[in-house]
Amino acid sequence: MQKVGGGLKTEVVQPIVSNFVKSLRDIGYTFEVAVADVLDNSITAKAKNVQIACFPGPDTVFTLLDDGIGMSESDLINAMRLVANDPDSPREGDDLGKFGLGLKTASFSQCTDLTVLSKKNKMVSIKQWDLEYISRENEWLLITPDINEYEHIPLFEEFMRQENGTLVVWRGIDAFPKSDIPNKIDILRNHLSLVFHCFLEGTVPGKKALKIYINGQQLEPFNPFNPKHIATQQLVPEKIKYLDSEVIVQPYILPHHSKLSQQEFEKYATKDGYTKSQGFYLYRAYRLLIFGTWWGMHRTNDAHKLIRIKIDIPNDQDLAWGIDIKKSSANPASEIKKDLKRIIQQVTVKGSRPYTGRGRKIEDKTTTQFWELVANNKEMQFTINRNHPLIRDLENTLEENQKHLLNVILMGLEGYLPLDAILAQLNFNPLKVNQESLLDENKIKLLVETWRTSGVSEEFIKELLKTEIYKNKEAYFENANQGRD
Repeated sequence: MQKVGGGLKTEVVQPIVSNFVKSLRDIGYTFEVAVADVLDNSITAKAKNVQIACFPGPDTVFTLLDDGIGMSESDLINAMRLVANDPDSPREGDDLGKFGLGLKTASFSQCTDLTVLSKKNKMVSIKQWDLEYISRENEWLLITPDINEYEHIPLFEEFMRQENGTLVVWRGIDAFPKSDIPNKIDILRNHLSLVFHCFLEGTVPGKKALKIYINGQQLEPFNPFNPKHIATQQLVPEKIKYLDSEVIVQPYILPHHSKLSQQEFEKYATKDGYTKSQGFYLYRAYRLLIFGTWWGMHRTNDAHKLIRIKIDIPNDQDLAWGIDIKKSSANPASEIKKDLKRIIQQVTVKGSRPYTGRGRKIEDKTTTQFWELVANNKEMQFTINRNHPLIRDLENTLEENQKHLLNVILMGLEGYLPLDAILAQLNFNPLKVNQESLLDENKIKLLVETWRTSGVSEEFIKELLKTEIYKNKEAYFENANQGRD
């Protein structure tokens, strides 16, 4: 116990390390987010190639090897230290870390044994955190293990052949069963292809394209904005000045499904679907952090599901954007939100046009539609057009009780229109929905021939030509007129 200035009494109270370790492991990383956090260090170390290996086995091991600048022993000890960096200190523009926690917390979330081997100027250093050993000893004791224990670890031989680089090894993986590894690897491929797509594409200024291999297979970048497609709308970017830095906001409107193949449509829908993938995509130093969110500034809806807005920020604005340790959550400052709300209003007007534009077809005054959109007591209803010439012609052939029955049938079709099912299919299988294929052209032709022989009036033919069912079939009627001449 000590006395300090002012007469205060203080005493050192060490945390119970075993309990602290359990809390440290429970931050909430998923496997793919944890791997991405470790890979950030490889990019900061100027790696050009990153190899990842993880296979099911009796003792599952995960390894990540890069060919970056590597670390000396003192550098490695500092890298293994918790909170090695002052989060408020200036960083290099391409430094993807902040707290000096990413390597450790990400690794601890998945395994109980973290070993890092690093080589710099052909000198190899090795250090290990064994959480079970730390818990038993109740002390943060960093181990220097025998390197020969790692000879059979995946990617070890590749590491030893390199002049520089770092090999991260996870053993004692307990965050998921080994039977789930194939699924975890698939998710990891998709996640890294998205999060690091700028690096994989080679679009980061001053850097060559990064190559990432997972179990020997090279990753392809996945750019969520589909910028190379001719139907993608890339709107005018806007620069926002904040904290003596520049934030670049670039809105995109993805192509309507009618412009895409089924494969391309499914690819850019992502596993979450278009509706959940709309919104802001926040990048820091070209690394995607958060995606598919409006941060409470706009309501997610189907009309805006093609809108994706890219935000690029420098790596000195973490506090202003509320970026957490895992780099998976953020909340922009209120001053920034004002500009973002204004941009949302501008973009959503344009972003809904691929759908509202098609919706206007139902209100096209030049074509007689089967369906109408009607405002009724502040409600919107889809109704069948009773003035459609085909319906009127049918009614003229019916008795009163039959007309009443026809009207009940039409009201039933209107009242039980399966809107939820239609919306669901348009969201998930729009290219497979094809109502027009239900039209039997042979029956249409037969009906035309029947009208020809029954002396149908020219006025009625003109009405039919305005209906959507015959809009592209004027030739039938031209032939009918020629036959009469």
